[in-house]
Amino acid sequence: MAQPNAEPVEDYDYESLPPNFSLLQNMAAGAFAGIAEHCAMYPIDAIKTRMQIINPASSTIGAGVIQATYRMASTEGILSLWRGMSSVIVGAGPAHAVYFATYEAVKHIMGGNQAGVHHPLAAATSGACATIASDALMNPFDVIKQRMQIQNSAKMYRSMLDCAKYVYRQEGLAAFYVSYPTTLSMTVPFTALQFLAYESISTSMNPTKKYDPVTHCLAGAVAGGFAAALTTPMDVIKTMLQTRGTATDAELRTVNGFMAGCRLLYQREGARGFFKGVRPRVLTTMPSTAICWSAYEASKAYFIHQNDKTS
Repeated sequence: MAQPNAEPVEDYDYESLPPNFSLLQNMAAGAFAGIAEHCAMYPIDAIKTRMQIINPASSTIGAGVIQATYRMASTEGILSLWRGMSSVIVGAGPAHAVYFATYEAVKHIMGGNQAGVHHPLAAATSGACATIASDALMNPFDVIKQRMQIQNSAKMYRSMLDCAKYVYRQEGLAAFYVSYPTTLSMTVPFTALQFLAYESISTSMNPTKKYDPVTHCLAGAVAGGFAAALTTPMDVIKTMLQTRGTATDAELRTVNGFMAGCRLLYQREGARGFFKGVRPRVLTTMPSTAICWSAYEASKAYFIHQNDKTS
């Protein structure tokens, strides 16, 4: 009599946190997914940062992604495209561990793990909670990363630690978190939109919620690109706040919040300025979110399979 119910139980258990997927395993899967996501598309992220900076010299980066990549590599060396990646590796692991642990826990509490049932509110809420927790850890590392991505940063910082010390000495601890509210204004709607789109697309493509690499990859890419395009204006302001300490422009150096950044950007570049770097942002986000979700779901499926074998 128990046999007909075996498959639905397996479907439910794959999407649930307990009992066959521990918190530690979930965090390990999230850490692996985060590092894989950021490292794979890091050079294009560096180009996006260059394009978003308010600086007369920033026009030398080039009009398109390919031209910008060529100019950056030819003038500063090919390795400049990966400068600052150590900060991402160090920060992305624990930040994404917290990210996916929070996501799974909140989604489970809100009843979003039932197979074949779509819970948009649970998906959006769990995504928002996840990013608030993870960004608190990741924001300082993101500041360091962007400082090392700007032009001529090699003359200022020898390493990630050297950059962190320099920023702390020159601008204090607040410099690592001045962009946090703006970051949340971007990442909370970004993650809510991404998780909502991901859950909607993946549920439509795979109603049983069994492990399916194609579904996870395609749903992750589409969801990430959609959310990235809509939240680009906040990303531009975030870049402004995180790199203001390197600016020679006195007005830019005194920008201390989201609204002040919006006013300055609109004065300097108009409405178009809010979408600077949108192409490399989408181009970076689509494959990176596809990699992130694929790596996370693969790790999750592996741990569950191993747990089922030993149970």
